[in-house]
Amino acid sequence: MFFESRRSTVLARNGMVATSQPLAAQAGLQAMMQGGNAVDAAVTAAAVLNVVEPESTGVGGDMFALIWNANEKKVHALNGSGRAPAAASIEEMRGKGYYQLPDDGVFSVSVPGTVHGWETIINTYGNMSLSDVLQPAIRYAEDGFPVSDIISNQWRGQAARLAQYPSGQEMLLNGKAPREGDVMRLSTLANTLRAIADGGSPAFYTGKIAEKMASFVQEHGGWLAVEDLANHHSDWDEAIRTDYRGMTCWECPPNGQGIAALEAMNIAEGYDIAGMGAQSADAYHHLIEAMRLAYADAYRYVADPRKADVPIAELLSKQYAAARRGLIDPARAMDAAPFGDPRGSDTVYISAVDGEGNACSFINSVFSNFGSGLVAPGTGVVLQNRGSLFSLDPDHPNALVPGKRPFQTIIPAMATRDGEMHLCFGVMGGFMQPQGHLQVMSNMVDHGMTAQPALNALRFMVVGEGVVLEEGLSHDVLSNLQQRGHRIRLASGYSRVGMGGGQIIQRDPDTGVLMGGSEPRKDGAAVGW
Repeated sequence: MFFESRRSTVLARNGMVATSQPLAAQAGLQAMMQGGNAVDAAVTAAAVLNVVEPESTGVGGDMFALIWNANEKKVHALNGSGRAPAAASIEEMRGKGYYQLPDDGVFSVSVPGTVHGWETIINTYGNMSLSDVLQPAIRYAEDGFPVSDIISNQWRGQAARLAQYPSGQEMLLNGKAPREGDVMRLSTLANTLRAIADGGSPAFYTGKIAEKMASFVQEHGGWLAVEDLANHHSDWDEAIRTDYRGMTCWECPPNGQGIAALEAMNIAEGYDIAGMGAQSADAYHHLIEAMRLAYADAYRYVADPRKADVPIAELLSKQYAAARRGLIDPARAMDAAPFGDPRGSDTVYISAVDGEGNACSFINSVFSNFGSGLVAPGTGVVLQNRGSLFSLDPDHPNALVPGKRPFQTIIPAMATRDGEMHLCFGVMGGFMQPQGHLQVMSNMVDHGMTAQPALNALRFMVVGEGVVLEEGLSHDVLSNLQQRGHRIRLASGYSRVGMGGGQIIQRDPDTGVLMGGSEPRKDGAAVGW
């Protein structure tokens, strides 16, 4: 069964960008047409998304990227996520009566990593300057842009949170969320982007912008300080990978949750998913159970490996996956998915590929819609709520510690075959992301789908010990899964946005033809030339 997108896979040879808003996709493609490469296009699109989809992303959030360098034939991973402020304290939160960090407000704010990440990736692999790639975003922020359908709906749901503080008006139109077709201008954000274009990342992490962000958070009792911002830096990491039936899938390492997607693929590889048939009850059951087991491990072990012991190699082991696979009953869902012992045995995503075969899988986010709900006055900067993902259990690997990065949901992906870049893809949407990666890979590898049909296919989303399925599955499949013990909820209408926002660009190494698909549940597009 498929989501009725009526979209065809987009084909081109000289370059392609796929993301969740057409204005951003076009801006990225124009960067390529002006001499930029895949990295320049991805950052251009990300910056425009900060303006046209500000509930999902922005300079107040974090970013990660995977880069395929066509000359080196190698995948590079950039961690552009921020850390907990130096004053962060489990003891303080426990003293205030908290047993988990709040989802919004000042204690959910971690250092924004986006701007330094943009600058780092552009300076290392781009052809253009940071100033150049920010110009389209500045123009849209200053001159205005028409708000699109899905974005308007998400914006409307957050108007009350934004209105809690006077600075939230910077993200509202006459005190209200803009409706579809309204022309929105973000003048204070335009000033911030222009300052970054003129002064680089120091203009964001030091000086007046940093002071405004820190003073606002501290005024309301939070931890973020100018020193936390000044000390921030991005890191290059070794990408992690696994083989799935001849395709090598790449992810960024922890503190991201991409390792959950790879472990789930390792578990699923032991089953004949292709023989079960696409969208069948058997295929759903085995992929759901594989994902539940992988997530149980991710929640237990994923943390900042620079601050905690994370068993990355063990979690990626095929032998470990075989042991986890043994817990799956083909006829019955697990009541609860346990984590194993590997030692003992709203977000935006951009895919960009240029005509030379370079690729950038890029993800940028403030986590929840409008992040912490806080807008730093006079900046247009929506502060993320990534800090809410820390644990207040001091013995947990992901425990809140000053200077530590939290568990991250945002994960770009890439797949290579026979030493060539084959897929540049991602599926945004909080904890849906590794589940989307698993399902996209299965759709394309097991069932032979191309980019757009792989995104159109109906999805599942594991939530706790239950699972959300999209409306449109046959009654027989739903009934079969319920009989196996799956606790099912259905998603329909606007709620299907929560099933993930995917973008895929596939490349044929022999012809250079690019084949792009864009999420039918979002406002976006794949565009090429």
